[in-house]
Amino acid sequence: MAHIAHDVKDLKLAAAGRQRIAWADDQMPVLRTIRERFGREKPLKGLRLAACLHVTSETANLARTLAAGGAEVRLCASNPLSTQDDVAASLVEHDGIAVFAIKGEDNDTYYRHILAALEGGPNLTMDDGADLVSILHSKKRELLGGIIGGTEETTTGVIRLTSMANEGVLQYPIIAVNDAMTKHFFDNRYGTGQSTLDGIIRATNLLIAGLKVVVAGYGWCGRGVAMRARGLGAQVLVTEIEPVKALEAVLDGNQVCTMQEAARLGDIFITLTGNKHVLGGEHFQVMKDGAVVANSGHFNVEIDIPALEKLAGGRKERLRDYVDQYTLPDGRRINLLGEGRLINLAAAEGHPAAVMDMSFANQALASEHLAREGKGLKRAVHPVPTAIDRDIARLKLATMGVTIDTLTREQRTYLSSWSEGT
Repeated sequence: MAHIAHDVKDLKLAAAGRQRIAWADDQMPVLRTIRERFGREKPLKGLRLAACLHVTSETANLARTLAAGGAEVRLCASNPLSTQDDVAASLVEHDGIAVFAIKGEDNDTYYRHILAALEGGPNLTMDDGADLVSILHSKKRELLGGIIGGTEETTTGVIRLTSMANEGVLQYPIIAVNDAMTKHFFDNRYGTGQSTLDGIIRATNLLIAGLKVVVAGYGWCGRGVAMRARGLGAQVLVTEIEPVKALEAVLDGNQVCTMQEAARLGDIFITLTGNKHVLGGEHFQVMKDGAVVANSGHFNVEIDIPALEKLAGGRKERLRDYVDQYTLPDGRRINLLGEGRLINLAAAEGHPAAVMDMSFANQALASEHLAREGKGLKRAVHPVPTAIDRDIARLKLATMGVTIDTLTREQRTYLSSWSEGT
């Protein structure tokens, strides 16, 4: 194999990574079906694709699918702590894909890797949080002319890109994969719900039953975390700024209150808002001794870590992998997990492959759609075409052995007419 550009921890990890990728692939039948078709049809032939995603076994199967479709893929991490080093090595060694990602990379390396993914000038982009798009629009504007379109995986990224589009600065069309029904209904809710609690338990080994778990934000991710925390026996408190979501949280059986109220009560705090400083100094000052603070929103700014460090005055100790304990002047201890980064990827393995199957099927088919139609799309954030969403749902049901009814001719006529009433 010709030399493949890369910056990974150790290529000797490739064999273990290949096994991990194969295990995930067994649970991703929809993406596997798409990969088989891509291998025959080559819909991405001749296109360069830069992807900034969590480098996990599930992402590896997406990268392999894009490469099977003919794309030249360059992949970097969308979070410094989310990379699975053996997976990164396997993609280079076994699949010939250029990967730039090392678990625990510092901030400078993180952005250097994004620049490496952009080398050669992409035609398509794939982002998880919009950092790659931001770099293109700030430091690599000379590459914008060669881009047909891109996709975005997360709520946070869609918010950022929509803001860019509204301000008229977005220079190419983006498909909001996050907003596909087969993505956020399942990935955000069931994937984030399970993997967030998985990460917290792996990091702390705490018994969740009987604890008060504070969930900041009741979007699809917050719903999933609250559901799973209740299932483990926790008392769940939800904080919100949107009245409709707050009402839904109440009717789902959660206690809803302000963060200032929750700060005095909670044992575990989990932020999932996409905003900054959701937990701040005023909250740390009243938390109980031993409180655990974690984030499952995209960026670590949801927790005001500088404020926590200032309150502790340097009294910080690494107690366990991914657990930093800050001791305040009055002796209370606050435990920050995963340096405030995505706890489900920092301390665990991210979403289960079975749910990422649908999310990454959306990514693959949205990229195919952009390759075919992207030049005719406006410079805006676009939804995933409904036909793609429905096809993925049909494929997923088929792989699960589930069949559904179809309308009869009489039923179709009834639904499309107004003349027949009671």
